[in-house]
Amino acid sequence: MIKHENIETNAGLLIVLTLIVISIGGLVEIVPLFYINDTVEKVSGVRPYTPLELRGRDIYQREGCYLCHSQMVRPFRDEWLRYGHYSLAAESQYDHPFQWGSKRTGPDLARVGGKYSNAWHVAHLINPRDVVPQSIMPNYPWLQTTDLDYSDVQARMRALKRTGVPYSETQAEYDHNVATFGPETANKLDILHAEENLMQQALANDYDGQRDRVTEMDALVAYLQVLGTMVDFSRYDEGYFAEFR
Repeated sequence: MIKHENIETNAGLLIVLTLIVISIGGLVEIVPLFYINDTVEKVSGVRPYTPLELRGRDIYQREGCYLCHSQMVRPFRDEWLRYGHYSLAAESQYDHPFQWGSKRTGPDLARVGGKYSNAWHVAHLINPRDVVPQSIMPNYPWLQTTDLDYSDVQARMRALKRTGVPYSETQAEYDHNVATFGPETANKLDILHAEENLMQQALANDYDGQRDRVTEMDALVAYLQVLGTMVDFSRYDEGYFAEFR
């Protein structure tokens, strides 16, 4: 029987045993993946971001929001009760990079879409303590006064298209999106009409309360309002999602 002290004082033996343990752990994690056809759940409703939502996500990353907010509801009862259904891989399949994580200086935002009004988000971003007195979140007032730069939105969509996000440029790609997402969504995913679609969504919804301009606030609020809203969980039994674990 090898004593623990003998292992610690013998570098070669320690390395060998460490590699054995790591190998066993790796096999336990990796081997089951070869028997799973797909880890992305088959659900309806999940789509790529519209041009406006995409620019909002860019601003979300630029301002470092992900440093304090995760977008991952874990499959635990306390999180389910607070935030809603646990996050699915399918909900992040078009995210590059995805925003899953464990950093929660602020609350998780995976299901924040539709939870508050546009006006609430605007007030919260300008001065968080106006709506949450105990908040330690910094102010972001410039979002309301900075016009949104969307001159390169087509280039951003093309870059994501290279990673597999189904934005369309050809008629065949557009027709495929019509069959997959429906004509209304397919129109919003058309790269060639990205700027037009962005302006239309921003002005129609008036996220920032300023109908005469499109600001960075419009884009960020549009992004926040779509988080966690694409999947209708009432259509699925819990056992359905267990098939993909």
